[in-house]
Amino acid sequence: MSNSIPEDRIPVIVGVGEIVDRPKDIAAGLEPLTLLEAALKRAEADSGAKLLGDIQSLDVVNFLSWRYRDPEKQLAQRLGIAPTHLYYGPVGGESPIRYLHEAAQRIARGECSVAAVCGAEAQSTATKAQRAGVELPWTPFAHDVEEPKRGAAFQKPMAVTLGVFRPITVYPLYESATSAAWGQTPRQALNESGELWSTYARVAADNPNSWLKKQFTGEEITTATPDNRMIAWPYTKLMVANPTVNMGGALILTSLAKARAAGVPEDKLIYPLGGASAEEPRDYLIRDQFVESHAQTAVLKAVMDLVEGDGKKFDAIELYSCFPCVPKMARRTLSLGADVQPTVTGGLTFFGAPLNTYMTHAACAMVRKLRDGGTLGLLYGQGGFVTKHHGLVLSRAAPKAALKQQTSVQAEADRNRGSVPDFTTEASGKGKVEAFTVIYRGNGEVEHGVTMLRTEDGRRTLGRIPASDTTTLAYLQDLDRTPVGSLGDIVTADDGMLEWRVA
Repeated sequence: MSNSIPEDRIPVIVGVGEIVDRPKDIAAGLEPLTLLEAALKRAEADSGAKLLGDIQSLDVVNFLSWRYRDPEKQLAQRLGIAPTHLYYGPVGGESPIRYLHEAAQRIARGECSVAAVCGAEAQSTATKAQRAGVELPWTPFAHDVEEPKRGAAFQKPMAVTLGVFRPITVYPLYESATSAAWGQTPRQALNESGELWSTYARVAADNPNSWLKKQFTGEEITTATPDNRMIAWPYTKLMVANPTVNMGGALILTSLAKARAAGVPEDKLIYPLGGASAEEPRDYLIRDQFVESHAQTAVLKAVMDLVEGDGKKFDAIELYSCFPCVPKMARRTLSLGADVQPTVTGGLTFFGAPLNTYMTHAACAMVRKLRDGGTLGLLYGQGGFVTKHHGLVLSRAAPKAALKQQTSVQAEADRNRGSVPDFTTEASGKGKVEAFTVIYRGNGEVEHGVTMLRTEDGRRTLGRIPASDTTTLAYLQDLDRTPVGSLGDIVTADDGMLEWRVA
């Protein structure tokens, strides 16, 4: 290690803790604050040192299963601490990686010597209690606290009307556009997704902290059945995140000087080497295209630069896995083959998706993986609709250079952005398919299809395909040729909504 970096300015992860709560009785389920506290205590125990009382920086990942007034302050009070940096952040699946990175930067700046990042959800218990009419003996629900802004708040009214404003209906647009751009038939794309997801399932089956410990073949994952219903083409239930879990995760960071003074064993120490972040416009309809995320590409290229520009240098990786298109795009940018091991955790379908905090658990799993062997790990988190991206490199070996403070690659992402077509809600004539999905009801019937279209004059719009138009729906869901790039007729329906029909 370079002697130029003082040990009190070298951040190091010293403790990781997780808790999974499967109560026998609904009312016995633990609330998110209790899960957070338990995860932090486990992280402290894992470090082998007494550190909780010294926390000066505490980041709490946003949770959606229960609403509190100032949960970060309530947690600090439970722990009997008064951190100078106390933060409860906005919604976003990338946020745990961002907080971890920022906590490391705080230590590198000398602003604190002990930091913690934690997140928890109790959606499984909250959902069961609501359905059974059970009142939970938790901290009273803070009804007057405003719910955080999500999907619909940032999208165009037409997208909201057509139902393409939730992750499950927006990611298929990327799925259809990317696979067409890669020259795949929908069948080939589905096979790739199935094989990738079965790898996540295998890892989850071996992870003691995962929610669903069952292995699935690629075919079992991608084939629609009554138990594995189609949700939004081409995604079945086993291809999407499962948020109905109860789990908490936490990481404790210190400076190397503090870790050594506290007696943390050397083989526990994992060093953050650096990372990068960038975002796409929140309204996905004002992005230039759907075959690539410039923000994702810029972030992954920046993290590869930390390992001599070679994605194969990572001994372990975690590619965010809310939907298959995300790791499929990421592995191509990293120049990794279809045989890539994309996870150390198990993925948001099988390990479980505690909403914004999956990557907290992924970071815990990565720390354990690197302690067991291997030198370099990549954590890549993502939030929104391929919107917010953050990558972080962890290492078993101490860094040779100080942690960088400026890590946004937004300028790079923006520079690569092409021109954005104007959006219109009124159009006629021919429309070319840019991306599409078909939305299904809970009973397995089609609700309607949605095509993202380019008009003859180059503008962008959305077209509905009613459930009664079985010809166009069959055309969209043909496994042997993609409808992306094909032309059809744009018509205005009786309710004023644009519809698209195969020519």
